[in-house]
Amino acid sequence: MCTVCGCGDDEHGHEHHGKNTRQVSVETDLLAQNDAHAQNNRAWFERERVLALNLVSSPGSGKTSLLTATIERLRDRLPLAVIEGDQQTSRDAVRIRQAGVAAVQINTGKGCHLDAHRVGHACEDLEPPKGGILFIENVGNLVCPAAFDLGEAFRVVVLSVTEGDDKPFKYPDMFQTSRVMIVNKLDLLPHVDFDLDACIEQARRLNPEMEVFQLSARTGQGMEAWVQWLEDRCSGPGDVSEGQELEALRQRVAELESRLQQAGLMKS
Repeated sequence: MCTVCGCGDDEHGHEHHGKNTRQVSVETDLLAQNDAHAQNNRAWFERERVLALNLVSSPGSGKTSLLTATIERLRDRLPLAVIEGDQQTSRDAVRIRQAGVAAVQINTGKGCHLDAHRVGHACEDLEPPKGGILFIENVGNLVCPAAFDLGEAFRVVVLSVTEGDDKPFKYPDMFQTSRVMIVNKLDLLPHVDFDLDACIEQARRLNPEMEVFQLSARTGQGMEAWVQWLEDRCSGPGDVSEGQELEALRQRVAELESRLQQAGLMKS
């Protein structure tokens, strides 16, 4: 069967081979352009001492509820800003503003992810505060956003216990490229069939350096550890410490090595 059109005839595969080649070329160019914009974003974030986090998940994991709960605990201690990504509506941005933090909404229409170019323009409108945290809530999707670097310091994948505990193995690219996993809606764990230990074990098999937080944004259970992690990595209004600079460099080297391995240009 033809893998392109599913017509069941592989005798004209040479015609589709050309189409496949052109498609791969376009996708490669698109990702290269995105990576260039991401590098510009990253340089700006580092220069302005903005800790940028890219929050990714499937729909319904509770990203926005997690954000509002985090904002409630940090808004009087650190400067915060949020970029909201959705296909339509500005409802989540409204929720963030009601929580007391500036937010910009990006609507992607039929697009299934945010890209670095749009995030850069959103930052021009938002002007994330120096020494603070910029939360980027990506479109709900565990596939497409994995391929698009936004220039963030950390990619944070949010998974709720109401989803399958095999999500890491089903969507390996997302979990391999995320440094942090948050297991949300922990208050519902007694009522669902979700193997928490198995889920965490899968994630760490894909990414041994994965940091995991188990919490409930609704009840507040486990939120303290997550908030403390954020504070420890945020420079605040003062200067960036040598330790923080080294940590940022270490994370960047690890990210680049991972991409080289995925591209087959570096031995594991």
